[in-house]
Amino acid sequence: MLLPLCTYFLWLSTSDLWTVQAKDPDTDVSTRSPQRDLAPNNVDFAFTLYRHLVAPAPDKNVFISPVSISMALAMLSLGARGLTRVQLLQGLGFNLTKTSEAEIHQGFQHLRHLRGESDATLEMAMGNALFLDRSLDLLESFSAVAKHYYDLEALATDFEDWAGARRQINEHIKNKTYGKIVNLLPTLDSPASLILVNYIFFKGTWAHPFDPESTREENFYVNKSTVVKVPMMSQLGTVKYLKDSELPCQLVQLDYLGNGTVFFILPDEGEMDTVIAALSRDTIQRWSESLTISYMDLHIPKLSISGVYDLRAILADMGIADLVNNRADFSGITQEAQLKVSKVVHKAVLHLDEKGPKAAAPSRVMLKAASEPLAVHFNQPFIVMIFDHFTWSSLFLGRVMNPT
Repeated sequence: MLLPLCTYFLWLSTSDLWTVQAKDPDTDVSTRSPQRDLAPNNVDFAFTLYRHLVAPAPDKNVFISPVSISMALAMLSLGARGLTRVQLLQGLGFNLTKTSEAEIHQGFQHLRHLRGESDATLEMAMGNALFLDRSLDLLESFSAVAKHYYDLEALATDFEDWAGARRQINEHIKNKTYGKIVNLLPTLDSPASLILVNYIFFKGTWAHPFDPESTREENFYVNKSTVVKVPMMSQLGTVKYLKDSELPCQLVQLDYLGNGTVFFILPDEGEMDTVIAALSRDTIQRWSESLTISYMDLHIPKLSISGVYDLRAILADMGIADLVNNRADFSGITQEAQLKVSKVVHKAVLHLDEKGPKAAAPSRVMLKAASEPLAVHFNQPFIVMIFDHFTWSSLFLGRVMNPT
C-alpha cells in the first residue's frame, strides 16, 4: 500500500484594497478532453517546481503533490484580478493566448471528478476549504465559480480566537480525510484573515504486494560516509524495468490495482542531479515506451517521509512575483478586506509499506525458473514519482536521500 497525504494552504492578511470585476470563466469552453489538455502544463509545472525545491537542499528528502499545488493556485486565480491573475495562470505554465481561462478551470474540474470517480480501487479524497474571518463577506461571484469548478467549501472562522480557529481547521480536514490528516496546523503563528486549504488523501493497493515476512533490515548508503539501517521490502517476480542507455540510472514501474502507477528511479552513485535535470515529459514518455518485463529480485525501503515548504519565494522565482510583494490583487475574493498572501505552505507525507489486498492472487507472467533474477536494490538515494494513467496527473514527486 502506498499512502501519501498532502495538504496545501495559504494565509492571507490585509493589504491594499482594489476594486473588483468578477469574471465567470464558464465561456469559450473547449470541446476537447479538458483533463488531458491540462496534463502537459501540469507535468511541466511539477518538474520545474521540483527542481526549485531540490536545488537548495541537496541532502534533504523532498516530497510534494504537484497537482494539489496547481489546483489550489488555479482556484486562487478566480479571486485575483489584473496582473496577479495573469501571473498565477502563466506561472502554472499556461499560455493564455492559446488556452482560455474557461478551459483551464474546466480541465481542473474534470480532473477532480475523474480522480474521485474513475477508479473504485483507489481510495482518494480531494477538496478545497476556505476559512474566512467571520467579519468578512465572501463575494458571491467568487464563491459560485469556485464551488462550481473546485467544490470549494467556505467556513466562517473567528480568527480573534486563535486556538479555536486552529481546532476548527484541524477538525474539518481530519474529517474530510478519514482521520488520516491530523493536526494540520500545530500553531497559527501569523495573523490571518483567510486561510485556503487544498487537501488530498490518496491510498493505493499494490497490484503485486510485498510479503511482510520478507522484509529485512539492510544498509542504505546515504553518501560515501553515512550508512543507515532500514527495513527493506523485497519481491521476487516479474517487474517493468529499464536500465537507461541515455541517463545514468535504472528504474522500475510498479502498478496499483486500477489506475495508479509509481516510478522508482535509482540514479547511479553521484548522478542524482544529472537525472533530476533531465526529468521532463519527453523523458517520462521515453521511459514508458522502453520498459521491459524482467525477472527481478527487487528491494525497496519501507519508509515514511514528509515535506513542509513555504512556497512563496519559489513561486515568485517561477513568475508569480505578487505572492511576495505588496501589489497582489485578490479583491475578487472579498471587498471588505485588503488581502495579501503572507504564507504559501505545502505539506506532504508518504508512507510506503508492503500491504496489498488480503486475499489477492494476481496472475503473473514468470520467466524460466532456471533464470537468475536481476537484483535491484534501492539502497542509495532515489526518486519516486506517482501518476495516474487516465489523466496522467503528477500526483506526487519525491526525492529520498535518507529513508530514516
